[in-house]
Amino acid sequence: MANGQWYPAEWPDRIRALAAGTLTPVTPRRAATVMLLKDTADTPVVHMLRRRASMAFAGGAYAYPGGGVDPRDDDHLIRWAGPTRAWWASRLGVDETDAQAIVCAAVRETYEEAGVLLAGPTPDTVVGDTTGGDGTGGDAWEADRAAVAARELSFAEFLERRGLVLRSDLLGAWTRWITPEFETRRYDTWFFVAALPPGQRTRNASTEADRTVWIRPRDAADGYDKGELLMMPPTIATLRQLSAYGTAAEALAAAPGRDLTPVLAEARLDHDDVVLTWPGHAEFTKRIPAGGGPA
Repeated sequence: MANGQWYPAEWPDRIRALAAGTLTPVTPRRAATVMLLKDTADTPVVHMLRRRASMAFAGGAYAYPGGGVDPRDDDHLIRWAGPTRAWWASRLGVDETDAQAIVCAAVRETYEEAGVLLAGPTPDTVVGDTTGGDGTGGDAWEADRAAVAARELSFAEFLERRGLVLRSDLLGAWTRWITPEFETRRYDTWFFVAALPPGQRTRNASTEADRTVWIRPRDAADGYDKGELLMMPPTIATLRQLSAYGTAAEALAAAPGRDLTPVLAEARLDHDDVVLTWPGHAEFTKRIPAGGGPA
């Protein structure tokens, strides 16, 4: 039975064009995504969304909240709690300005797509529910969230307006994947892990998703293995990694020791066949015969 690996039909032709020098790779856009965890009686569950089938990139695939860096995420210094920008710069392999932008993107996208906000009025607090689900009303929060999502309000401006401190200590950098050179939409994505703050809840606030679920990483991986859940390689790879942890706190504690060397797919021609590999992830290797599908 085929698994649920996302594999665009146009890849073999694009890989051959890249090998022939007739395809120029697109520069990847920096992005961030967050694996949001919460504990249950026996194991953590992770928040996932299913991308609408109509989406040009990975339509129908299960993924985590995330998206591209907004250039305004580094437009000025914001109130910041947790490891310093210099620490994050060293951890992410970028300069301090870019480190703020990437961490901001992780927090912003989680707020935009899931309604969860990793920020608080002081360095050791977080806001309560922003979705209105606790009965306190969320109209004002929703207006701000929608303005941020529409890029009418930068995330830095939103935090400043609300008097909030970004809680970078609630995030752990987990892994980094770069979309293959032969893909038309490319992202240089840092994956973060975080725990759902007490008092907050998720909702599907994304215009790109038609479904959201809380699911055990092992169950999601089983669904992929059975061909029931479509996923991109970094998604299933991180689910398998998360399956090893018994609590959200254990996963967060493991994050600082994780290797952030970028994972970038490699493609080569073996006679007329295309061989596609992801270094360190043998399960995604594919051989595409000339004129045929993946084997």
